[in-house]
Amino acid sequence: MASKTVLDELKRTQILELLEQGKRIDGRAFDEVRELVIEANAIPKANGSARVRLGDTEVICGVKIQPDRPFPDTGDRGLFICTAELLPLSHPTVETGPPQPHVIELARVVDRGIRESHMIDVSELVIKKDKSVIGVFADNVVVDYDGNLFDACSYAATVALLTSKTPTWNWVDEKPALVEGDLTPLPVSTIPVSVTMAKIGNHIVVDPNGDEWASMSARVTITTDSDGNICALQKGGSDGFTLDEMVQCGETSIRVGKQIREKLKAAQEGVQ
Repeated sequence: MASKTVLDELKRTQILELLEQGKRIDGRAFDEVRELVIEANAIPKANGSARVRLGDTEVICGVKIQPDRPFPDTGDRGLFICTAELLPLSHPTVETGPPQPHVIELARVVDRGIRESHMIDVSELVIKKDKSVIGVFADNVVVDYDGNLFDACSYAATVALLTSKTPTWNWVDEKPALVEGDLTPLPVSTIPVSVTMAKIGNHIVVDPNGDEWASMSARVTITTDSDGNICALQKGGSDGFTLDEMVQCGETSIRVGKQIREKLKAAQEGVQ
């Protein structure tokens, strides 16, 4: 997020030296995720919400569900849109103003991972075909940044969606009419899990913390569904990955994703 400084370079040198010894700066194994703490229903007045702490990175996601106009070419499907925002208190480098490119990328990567997994069956979110559908909006707010926002935001949005309750609308007098008190879960078919890996020197580590994020030359975020199928991938950074490295990353995302998915399920079951 911040420009390189002399201290950043010294830290990167230390991180590289530790990696050469098979160690990470915070003592984790190369494929070990930081402690993940999930609090579902963190915003009582939202249709769904979650607070996620991934190490020292903290994200709150709120879900809003409401009638909306369908897109012209998809009148038989509801809407799903994911956004992201970094609060100035989350990191010294964050400033107010229009979203920066890395924030836009963050929202798009999280949105794509959930959308391409077909987590929500949007064909069931139709009030009146071609006229009115249900829109599901997941808004992530970063309150503390210490690396790997992709996964933290993805986990927060996923749990918020898993625990969301959607109102029911009927089509009356050419407009949607709310059915009071009728709340149902969203039509969820799978649980997507993103796993972000950073390349530092010739080493690949899972869930990079803030220092590792500032030291990496490349990164990749891979999202898998409940069946272990890869459904989305985003690569970033100035360096590249070899074919063998990408195969390794894919296998790691499936293995680690399975472990994380159990924690997301537990958060969902804890509010049912």
